[in-house]
Amino acid sequence: MPAQSATPPKIAISACLMGAEYAQKMALELGDICGYIFMQKSPSCGLERVKVYHANGVPVDGGSRGIYARTFCALHPDLPVEEEGRLNDPVLRENFLTRVFAYGAWQQLLQTGLTRRGLTDFHSRYKYLLMAHNPVQYKTLGNLLGNMDQTTPEVIGPRYFSELMAALKKCATRRTHTNVLQHLSGYLKQAISTEDKQEVQHVIGQYRHGIVPLVVPLTLLKHYFRQHPDPYIAQQVYLQPHPENLSLRNAI
Repeated sequence: MPAQSATPPKIAISACLMGAEYAQKMALELGDICGYIFMQKSPSCGLERVKVYHANGVPVDGGSRGIYARTFCALHPDLPVEEEGRLNDPVLRENFLTRVFAYGAWQQLLQTGLTRRGLTDFHSRYKYLLMAHNPVQYKTLGNLLGNMDQTTPEVIGPRYFSELMAALKKCATRRTHTNVLQHLSGYLKQAISTEDKQEVQHVIGQYRHGIVPLVVPLTLLKHYFRQHPDPYIAQQVYLQPHPENLSLRNAI
């Protein structure tokens, strides 16, 4: 399975009541973070539904972002961000940390230097993770990289990454996870017995119907891939997008 970085990604957590000037200062100082957790309902740090009023005292429909959060996010538009209260939701928590580790992987790629081969390999490793989050965008990003001969990695790379992070922000569902699990199981059809294939399909079906969490079919598939290694599957980030000991997929 894809190896996780020895250095875990850094995540910043906001305090409250901070303005635009301080946000600009922090955006410069926190250039090496891979995620930011904002305080929910904070007038300065809230990401959504912060109460904003017109000059006449009438509240703005739907609210807005806090001034600190708005300024900070504008300076780091691709950075994974989330409100602390929303992280109690296991799906949102897993989604946020998936994006944090993807962000960290991209920073590591930038440090080695962007190349056509590097971009292509990176996209290949994220194939099934993208398919789970946004299958349409997976094809779009593939087409984008397919036109690399017309430009340079330095030009196309930032655009690719922005679209990747936007795609991963969409939460995967049981339906899209099931689709990916079926694709992965297809790589075993010539390697395992009929009984084993039936077991895999049974467990995937249990996940699809909400009987077991995602970790159950994934664990079974990993077991068979250890017995019957496939080089392409071994590099797929989907199988381990974050450290296993976080147990993020035990509740989704």
